Amino acid sequence: MTYPSRRGYPYRVFVRVNTTPNSPRKSVQIVESIRHGKQVRQRIVRYIGIAHADDELESLKQLAESIKIKLEADHQSLLFSPESLAKLKQKPEEAAEESDYHVNLKNLREEQRVVSGIHDVYGPLFEQMGFNEIIKNPARHRAAVKMFRNIVLARIANPASKRSSVAMLEEDFGVSLNLDLVYKMMDHLDEKAVEKMNDLAYQHTVELFGQKIDVIFFDCTTLYFETFEEDEFRRNGYSKDLKFNQPQVLLALMVTKKGLPIGYQAFSGNTYEGHTLIPAMNRLREKYQIDRVVFVADAGMMNEANLGKLESTEQPFEYIVGSRLKNLPKAVQEAVLNPKNYQEVATEEDTLRIGQFDVDGRKLVVSYSEKRAYKDASDRKKAIESLQKKLAKKKNPKEYLSNYGNRKYLTMEGEATITLNESKIEQAGRWDGLHGVFTNARQMNNQEVLKQYNHLWEVEEAFRITKHDLKVRPVFHWKPSRVKAHLAISFAAYTLVKQLEYRVKLLHRNMSPEQIRQSLIRVQTSILYDSKRKIRYGLPSRISPDARKIYKLMNIPHRLTPYLIQKM
Repeated sequence: MTYPSRRGYPYRVFVRVNTTPNSPRKSVQIVESIRHGKQVRQRIVRYIGIAHADDELESLKQLAESIKIKLEADHQSLLFSPESLAKLKQKPEEAAEESDYHVNLKNLREEQRVVSGIHDVYGPLFEQMGFNEIIKNPARHRAAVKMFRNIVLARIANPASKRSSVAMLEEDFGVSLNLDLVYKMMDHLDEKAVEKMNDLAYQHTVELFGQKIDVIFFDCTTLYFETFEEDEFRRNGYSKDLKFNQPQVLLALMVTKKGLPIGYQAFSGNTYEGHTLIPAMNRLREKYQIDRVVFVADAGMMNEANLGKLESTEQPFEYIVGSRLKNLPKAVQEAVLNPKNYQEVATEEDTLRIGQFDVDGRKLVVSYSEKRAYKDASDRKKAIESLQKKLAKKKNPKEYLSNYGNRKYLTMEGEATITLNESKIEQAGRWDGLHGVFTNARQMNNQEVLKQYNHLWEVEEAFRITKHDLKVRPVFHWKPSRVKAHLAISFAAYTLVKQLEYRVKLLHRNMSPEQIRQSLIRVQTSILYDSKRKIRYGLPSRISPDARKIYKLMNIPHRLTPYLIQKM
């Protein structure tokens, strides 16, 4: 695509791959072509990274194309527009005299220490994602947009209640917000804003995957409230946090195998999680005109009704879902337990034995892993040893019969004697190392089906991040609209965290969201005041190699030397 350049000459932006002679290394760059009369010169706008293999090259090219799309949409934002150049030239020291930096250290005192890394990096990413546009009429509600941005970044930095976030922003970030106005801002995060944010998350994820997503991972979790009162949205239901007497909501999250978000939906707390899948899938297909998507979910997502709906629609959905092998018909169980029904297959991580079975016309793929078998046996041994110790101490061992996890290994002899049931233990050992999935994804071979299911831990990791790292639970809001706004803030934070994690992993090294947060939270600026000369200075903190790399890959300049802020 061609634009008028900053110099008044036409230019073009494109992705270039440079090869190194006698080396597998290939560098990916975004390049600007500028015409000067009859000559065309090229300038590197953004250096993306180096690939050593074809899959790495493809990922880098997709990331470069994603950035290039934003150049085409608004090339000034990333190609140093006159405004951005002016800002870069207006460095504080240009307005200062050399003598302003001749200070007496005895006259200096630190007024404030500001955490700058989170806002420096996640702030521009917030805007790149378009989250500053999800509130209706953002130009008229600039204060609300700014508050939304700061509350999202506060949740990334140190998730807490809105009251605590406001206090932290003022104390540690130099950002002053009114708590009442923060609550009013949340009222702008209505259903249309949430829908737009879901669209943006989906679009940015699609860009990174070369406009194609054909495997989606789906799971649900429950979020409880610090109250015992229900309403139409907060309802008691099956709680994964074991808070059965407290109302909750059900959160359904969809991500790619890399953990990048595709979207989320919130349901009332008494919704059976298996009933959330079909509405979410239909919404994706209708909204984004997706032709083929393989949904991957654990066994809890599926029941006969859901599978029937997946298979009976005009455009049947493909699925890979976990199977509860011990609930299968007896004849199928015996076939699954027969080693003769398996073939050995070598994979990158392990040597598997894979079998294929028919269960009422559905394809069941079962794998056996020695590593998994060892873990299953070890876990059972620990559980039995723990149970034996408890039985020896308990005055009334019958109480353990009420617990299914204990009861499956116990038997009662007479009226008062409870012993371990060796037969049950031996029977349980027959299932060690076995895992099964149902699928109708006919275009995938059995090994690929199992590989895709193994990626399901990404969505489990996503919930771990939202629940623990971003502390989306418990929820302290009561109005349904505020609860939904809280989920929107948490989802926005999660999206930014995963987007940055993906880029850091692709261009630098594998760093967890917490490692990235720790690197950025330590990037600080001290505000020093010369009480004698009435001058304020900014003193940047030492920056770690990881933080320096994050700044560089996000194309964000970082000052290393002190600078003048204000002369009184």
